[in-house]
Amino acid sequence: MKKLFISSCLFALTALIACGGSDNNSGDKKETEKKAEPSLSDNPVYLKGLALVAQDDCVTCHQVDNKFMGPSYREIADKYASASTEEKKAVAQRIINGSTGIWGTVQMTKHSGMSTEDAEAIVDYILLLKK
Repeated sequence: MKKLFISSCLFALTALIACGGSDNNSGDKKETEKKAEPSLSDNPVYLKGLALVAQDDCVTCHQVDNKFMGPSYREIADKYASASTEEKKAVAQRIINGSTGIWGTVQMTKHSGMSTEDAEAIVDYILLLKK
């Protein structure tokens, strides 16, 4: 009878060790789960820039992922990912004043009616699209 009792206890102990407790695994699972990244569609900077791009003629020459007449927004975002505040302001001024030679020979048209604030908001939007 003692042997049966000891064998049962050992079996139960072995089963518990092999299966593990739910408390032990929950901590490991939380650590290994990939944290969800916040959605851009919830970002007010993204939403403002998206609206500005949509109301202007930006999509005539630019697409998010593909080079069209001008570079894709992702190419621009990758190029200026670590840009200083002054560099970002310079990009905004190129949106307003137009430019040529930075991305090839195709000239970017002027957007002289655009405010500096709106141009900077578009730059901020584009930089959110970095790969």
